[in-house]
Amino acid sequence: MTWYKGLEEVEIIFLALIALAYLGYYFRLRFIASFFKSSNRGIFKKLPLRIIYITLVILALLGPSFGNQTREIKVIGKDIFLAVDLSKSMDARDVNPSRLEKVKFELRRLIDEFGSDRIGLIIFSSEAFVQCPLTYDQSALSLFIETINTDLVPSAGTELHEPLELALEKLKEDEKGGGKNQAQIIILISDGEDFGNDSNKIIKQIKNQGIKLFCLGIGTEEGAPIPERNRNMVDDSGKEVITRLDRTGLKRLAIETGGKYFEISKGLNEIEKLTNAIENIEGELKDTRQVDASSNKFIFFLLPALILALLDAFFTSRTIRI
Repeated sequence: MTWYKGLEEVEIIFLALIALAYLGYYFRLRFIASFFKSSNRGIFKKLPLRIIYITLVILALLGPSFGNQTREIKVIGKDIFLAVDLSKSMDARDVNPSRLEKVKFELRRLIDEFGSDRIGLIIFSSEAFVQCPLTYDQSALSLFIETINTDLVPSAGTELHEPLELALEKLKEDEKGGGKNQAQIIILISDGEDFGNDSNKIIKQIKNQGIKLFCLGIGTEEGAPIPERNRNMVDDSGKEVITRLDRTGLKRLAIETGGKYFEISKGLNEIEKLTNAIENIEGELKDTRQVDASSNKFIFFLLPALILALLDAFFTSRTIRI
């Protein structure tokens, strides 16, 4: 037999209070018996019965379990790559406190929703890098997300095909290592300003691989300047550069791969819709495990305790004979 918990402070206090109450009861009846000069031997008639059911209640509180029982647990999950744009335009403040800081906040919420899934992080601008490989370690992933900034990657414009090619490559490598090509998801997060090559090739590869691509646009149509040290970024003519959300390319990528487009803008936050879309994708069977599943058998102690307590209440005995 095993116990869910040991005898702790709560149980000890409970026993002490019962003992004090019974001592008070004993001395009160003893005083009454001495006043009437009668016997008080009846005080102890129910004492063994009360000790038994109080002990049973304490044992029930400790959570006894016994018997060997195993249960098959199925581990079902998805492989999700987060591809985050770290071009300088992600520092724009048309979404408070900035586009990138808003993305980091929402990603921390997102990964909390998918504890049974492997999640990886890719950062990109004109080039793409794996910042965190696919992992179940949410703490490590959260730390990587917390530290990303626009100085981590070369910023010569944004090329959306770069992170998609890298994510596809890593998912294929995982497949060769024994993984499956089901329940694979790429979440592309950007303000949509794409200065790269044509993406038709990568769109076909993602579609043929059966990978779900969700695009999350961040920014506003009105746009905002790009902060750069102590001033805003300017072009070669000295004119202030304004960056705006370009949802056209992101929508095209999502639609042509069979995915969906979502947006975070001023007064609009579709991160919950994105979360629901991911949840609706059926995960693959990652593993099955046999675990001990012996259940708490407190009822076997509590039920007889209640029966004995009812017997104590309904059947009276004379404690003082006058």
